[in-house]
Amino acid sequence: MPELIGPCSNCGKDVYCRDGFLDGVYIDGNLICHDCAEELDN
Repeated sequence: MPELIGPCSNCGKDVYCRDGFLDGVYIDGNLICHDCAEELDN
C-alpha cells in the first residue's frame, strides 16, 4: 500500500513510499519526484 511522503519541492506532485521504497529522491534536504530528478540530472 503506497504511503504519501509529501509533495515534490520542485513541481508539487505527490511522492509516495511504495513497498518500502521511496518513489522519489532527497536532494540537499528536498524531496524530489523522479521526473524532476531526471530533469535536474540533464
